[in-house]
Order: sequence, then C-alpha cells, then structure tokens
Amino acid sequence: MKKHTAELIQEYGPFPGAEQVHGLTFDGRYVWFASGDRLSALDPADTQPARAIEVPAHAGTAFDGEHLFQIAEDIIQKIDPATGKVLATIPAPGGGGDSGLAWAEGSLWVGQPRDHRIHQIDPDSGKVLRTIQSNRIVTGVTWVDGELWHGVWEGDDGAIVRLDPESGETLETIDMPPGMGVSGLESDGADRFYCGGGSSGRIRAIRRPR
Repeated sequence: MKKHTAELIQEYGPFPGAEQVHGLTFDGRYVWFASGDRLSALDPADTQPARAIEVPAHAGTAFDGEHLFQIAEDIIQKIDPATGKVLATIPAPGGGGDSGLAWAEGSLWVGQPRDHRIHQIDPDSGKVLRTIQSNRIVTGVTWVDGELWHGVWEGDDGAIVRLDPESGETLETIDMPPGMGVSGLESDGADRFYCGGGSSGRIRAIRRPR
C-alpha cells in the first residue's frame, strides 16, 4: 500500500453564514459545498462564494455534468443549478445515515460512515446496484481517472484513501495533518482534491499524488 502525507495547496473559509462544510463537488468552474441550509458555489480563484441555492444540504454533494445532487436527511435531491429548483428526489440508501456522494459511470455513489461502505445506486430510483466495503469510516466519495477515493474522519484524524473498487482493498492513503478531518471529498479531475473541513467551516485543497 502506498502512503503519503497531504500537501496542502490552499485553504478557503470559514464563510459567513456557513458554520459547517459537509459535502462538496466540482462542476468545472465552481466548488459547490453543502452547509446545512444552502449549497454555495465557490470559484477556487476567489475567497468567497459567488452564489448560493437555498436548499437543505446536510451531507454529500455531486454533479453529473448538468444537475447537482444533494443529500438532505434521508433523501437525495436532484437540483437544477441555474434555477435552484429541486427537480426530483430519491431515497438515500442509509435512510439518513449517509455521507459522501459522487457521480460516475452513470450512477450515484453514496458513502455510509457507520457501516464503512460505499453504495452504487440508480440515480432515478435509488436502487442499490452494488456495495463496496471499506475498512475505515467513509465520509466524502469521489472518482477520478477510474480510481475510487473516499474521505475519512476518525476522532481527530483525517485521511483520503483509494480503494480497489472490486475487492475494497485499500491501495493508497493520504494522511491529513493532525486535527484535519475530511467531511467531503471531490477531485478537480487533475492535480488536486478538495476536502470539506466539517465544523471548521473550511475547504482545503490538497495535491493529488501521481
């Protein structure tokens, strides 16, 4: 297994009116982050959100190239980012015990922190298609270049781990500095991961290992 120490590139926040950073996603321009009662869009070149959508936003966030998906308690909302309108909802597989959310291969991928699992679900029905077992608490989830990564927050320790999507074996670990848990996770598709900082109200960009 490969092990790395996180290389912190930049830190954003805390942001006015956003005491928590839960899930987050990247649409190619903005990092969208969930903070309880809204989804906010942060341009990584700026320091403050450019806009916000007033919608329940309690956990993971994802983007499929056109729509945002946001966990709110025991449902997943499909949202038009242009209007902020909720277009549809499906049940979340954990019934309110869900964490990370990602889009890949035409499916949503949902983290289950207590069960250390990631579910692949049908985005139209919420049906569970497959389950991947991790050996650590699962917070944020992201796919990049065919690699499955998830965030970890255990006590005061945070990490990002890469799993074999077939076996669930841990292939690679990036350890965060002490006191930096990971509440949400997203890749920019290139050289960085964006990590939600939970109750710190911060977003941290770290270098993706090559």
